[in-house]
Amino acid sequence: MTHSAPSAKALVPFVSVEAMMKLVHHIGIEPMLRGLADYIEQDFRRWELFDKTPRVASHSAQGVIELMPTSDGEVYGFKYVNGHPGNTRQGLQTVTAFGLLADVGNGYPVLLSEMTILTALRTAATSAMVARHLAPKGADTMAMIGNGAQSEFQSLAMKAICGLRSVRLWDIDPAATHKAANNLKGLGLDVHVCNSAEAAIEGAQIITTCTADKQYATILTDNMVGAGVHINAIGGDCPGKTELAPAVLLRSDIFVEYPDQTRIEGEIQQLPCDHPVTQIWEVIAGRKPGRTSTGQITLFDSVGFAIEDFSALRYLRDAIKGTDLYMELDLLADPDDPHDLFGMLQRAAP
Repeated sequence: MTHSAPSAKALVPFVSVEAMMKLVHHIGIEPMLRGLADYIEQDFRRWELFDKTPRVASHSAQGVIELMPTSDGEVYGFKYVNGHPGNTRQGLQTVTAFGLLADVGNGYPVLLSEMTILTALRTAATSAMVARHLAPKGADTMAMIGNGAQSEFQSLAMKAICGLRSVRLWDIDPAATHKAANNLKGLGLDVHVCNSAEAAIEGAQIITTCTADKQYATILTDNMVGAGVHINAIGGDCPGKTELAPAVLLRSDIFVEYPDQTRIEGEIQQLPCDHPVTQIWEVIAGRKPGRTSTGQITLFDSVGFAIEDFSALRYLRDAIKGTDLYMELDLLADPDDPHDLFGMLQRAAP
C-alpha cells in the first residue's frame, strides 16, 4: 500500500532561494530593508521577553558553523549559519544560512527558509536601524571598507533607512570594489571608488568595516578616525577576528547587541571584560542615551544576534501571505493515530 498524500499538518511553508529573490523584487529591495528594520526595531523594544544565549559555535581552521536560537515565549526560531572566508577561492559563498520558526505551544515548525540572502538583508537592515539612532544628524556619506557580499546591502540599507546619498568604496581587492561599484550603479547613490581606506574615510560621517579574513586585523587605525563619526563594525564576528585598533575602541562609546556574545566575538574581545558598553536595545527602548554630542564617536560593535534572525523570519512569514512565493514541504510525519508512527511507516511499504 502506498502512503496517501500528506495532510495539512505535515506541510511546512518553505521559502527557497529562488522564491526569496522573487519576493525581494516583488516588494522592492529598499521597502523590504525598511520593513525588516521596523520588525527588528519592534523586537529590540521587547528585548526582555526573549530567551537569550550566545550562539552555539563549532570552530575549525577553515571557519565556523553556528546555531542561533531564541524564543519570545510564543514562537521559537533558530538559524544555521557558517562563515568560511576561504570559500570564495573555491567559488563558494563565505556565509550560507537557513532558518526555521516553530510554534512554542506544540513544537511544530511553521516556516522554513533559506537565509543566505535573508541574512544579508537583515544584517544591513540592523546596521541602518542602529545608525538611525546613533549616527550624526544629517549624515549622508559612508565609507564602505570591505566590498564583499555584504557591501551593496549595507549601502542600500543606509540609503533607504538613514538617507545616505554617497558611498565611498575601498577593498584590498580592487576587483571587489569594481564589482560593488558596478552593482550600485543606477540605484540612487553617488558611488566613489577609493584607492585606500584613508581616502574612503575622507568626508564620511559613517564608517562601515566589513572584511572577511579570520584574523586580528587593523582596518582602522587610531589616526584614521576623527571626532563625531559613527563606526559600524560588522566584520569582527568570531574569536580571533577583529578589524579595529584598540585605541579606536578606547575613544568610542560602544554599543552592542548582547554583551555575553560580543565580548567573545566582537571588537571588544580586545578589551578587558569589564569595559563599559551599552546594549543597543536600551537606546532603542529609551532606557539609555545614544549619541549625546557632536564630537562623540559612536561604535556599533555588531556580531549578529539571534533575535535579528527571528525578526527577519517573522517579517518573512507575514510577507509571503497571499503570495505563491513559497512551497509546502512534507516535513512532519502525521499518522492517523499519534501513537502509531510505526504503523504509518508499515502502511507506506511498496
